[in-house]
Amino acid sequence: MLLFLSLVSLLFHQALAAYLPELIHFDNGLAKRAAASTSSTSPSTPTAPADSQCTNGPATRSCWGNGYSIATNYDAVWPTTGKTVEYTIEIQNRTLAPDGFSRRVYAINGLYPGPTITANWGDKLKITVKNSLTTNGTSIHWHGLRQWQTNQMDGTNGVTECPLAPGQSRTYEFLCAQFGTTWYHSHFSSQYSDGVVGTIIINGPTTSNYDYDLGTYPITDWYHRPAFEIGPLIQTGGFPRGPPPADNILINGTNVGLNGTGGRYSRTTIAKGKKYKLRLINTSTNDNFKVSLDGHNFTVVSADFVPLNRYSTQYLFIGIGQRYDVIIEANQAVDNYWFHVVPVGGCSNNLNSNAVAIFTYQGANSTGLPSSASRNNGPTGAAASDCTDPNSQLIPYVKLDVPSNYTIPESSRLDVGFAIVQNQQQQTLFQWNLNFTAMSVQWDHPTLEYVLNKSTNYPPNFNLITLPKANAWSYWVIQAIPTIAPPVAHPIHLHGHDFYVLGAGVGIYNNSQTLNYKNPPRRDVAMLPASGYLVLAFITDNPGAWLMHCHIAWHVGLGLAAQFVERADDIPKLPGVADGLEKQCNAWDAYNANAIFHQEDSGLKRREIQAY
Repeated sequence: MLLFLSLVSLLFHQALAAYLPELIHFDNGLAKRAAASTSSTSPSTPTAPADSQCTNGPATRSCWGNGYSIATNYDAVWPTTGKTVEYTIEIQNRTLAPDGFSRRVYAINGLYPGPTITANWGDKLKITVKNSLTTNGTSIHWHGLRQWQTNQMDGTNGVTECPLAPGQSRTYEFLCAQFGTTWYHSHFSSQYSDGVVGTIIINGPTTSNYDYDLGTYPITDWYHRPAFEIGPLIQTGGFPRGPPPADNILINGTNVGLNGTGGRYSRTTIAKGKKYKLRLINTSTNDNFKVSLDGHNFTVVSADFVPLNRYSTQYLFIGIGQRYDVIIEANQAVDNYWFHVVPVGGCSNNLNSNAVAIFTYQGANSTGLPSSASRNNGPTGAAASDCTDPNSQLIPYVKLDVPSNYTIPESSRLDVGFAIVQNQQQQTLFQWNLNFTAMSVQWDHPTLEYVLNKSTNYPPNFNLITLPKANAWSYWVIQAIPTIAPPVAHPIHLHGHDFYVLGAGVGIYNNSQTLNYKNPPRRDVAMLPASGYLVLAFITDNPGAWLMHCHIAWHVGLGLAAQFVERADDIPKLPGVADGLEKQCNAWDAYNANAIFHQEDSGLKRREIQAY
């Protein structure tokens, strides 16, 4: 009888956790991590993991198995499956027409977007990248993946590696310590704007149940003119009012042309009565969006790689580089419904003011168009131009606090500015600055090479910040200065970490504003409001050279970036950190010595200065 009652109790609690996960927080025994001014500590590990019999399924999505669940503190512990998942991707010159307009692109395995890479939480990914471009280097960054103790795999040319020369290959290998949705893209100038983009799924638990996973759903602005032509004009003032508007918006890799001819709508089929996970990703160059599905709400369950206490919304703002996992319940009449992607007026510039795709219920006309919109496709009034993250609703499921007994000093403020300068040829150039410096890297001498050679003679335009102390809290205020920078919102992305968003607002931060230290949002891309501030914190628990930058490709290409060298003394101790670096740099040097075109931008993004 006692065994029977115990089993009933176990099944009851598992079912309750599955159906109401946002109401149940397992006692993880999580202590506050030490502030930078105190003794260093490592993140605490859960003391009450989920029962080992809790397995993942349609009615138990909060479970995973083997003691891991949605309640696991994924910052501190993760499964190790012993499985290695292998992929090969080849970057190629192609001509494609995703919206009916034929143009030259850099494709991955002949496709745009490239193939989706899929693994499970705790797997290792082993991805071989072959550069088959004719006159372009490349590097592939695995966006949002912390690269725990694998800084050399971050794929950021000029920071963690030299570019991969044409005809060369390299293999990236790293642990999937996180789970959720992300993407991979080139970090070589603006190659990702011209096609070097793909998506990643790392399967794991979820804070809401669903029947089927619809997979990744990338959304991007799309230029018919190649980025290597647009970039120089932006840099030299050829567009006096800022970057030109994108010609279209691609939804899941496709759309119809703006003139109504060519291309096709993306169409997704769902069945009435079922629930679906949809993995939204903004892979844009310049535009931020609000998305909605006529007649349906989104149940938001994850922001970037961080599971959330689920919440419901009619529309969702997605900044460049951000990802949201949402659950859609097919609870409307059998019909076709428009999925809307609306560029936000305050932080977008696009010729397509309302891009659409189609969700089709089984039993409806599988080739027909929606008869009409059943409700407004997005917010109106001031909300239509609101470019701020919904931070008050982004409540992480696993509760982690930030030490509040610390006054953020003036030295932790990084000002965003704008400048017009002249180069040695007396040519007028536009720059975006962070901390009064427009960052520029050296493709042939990456930061990691400096660190491994124990050289601290970093060029000033590396815009480098050293963080020598282990497991210490690091606080930063990103401040847009209205008097020296145009009022533009910036999606700020940090490599190597999920950061804590302590606050964001309009105006100048002066330490009098209220910050949130109690389980604040955690993610790897957050919006800096136009003429405002963004306050971030992270702990120095991952040695490496890590880039922080605006994810508007035009802006980072003009210098809006900095880099943290975190625990330089520990970087040489990382397993395999130097493997292949010299060989790859030597191959790049040999190619670059006779290259027709050479680096002219920051080297990180903006424009591809080499020909198709």
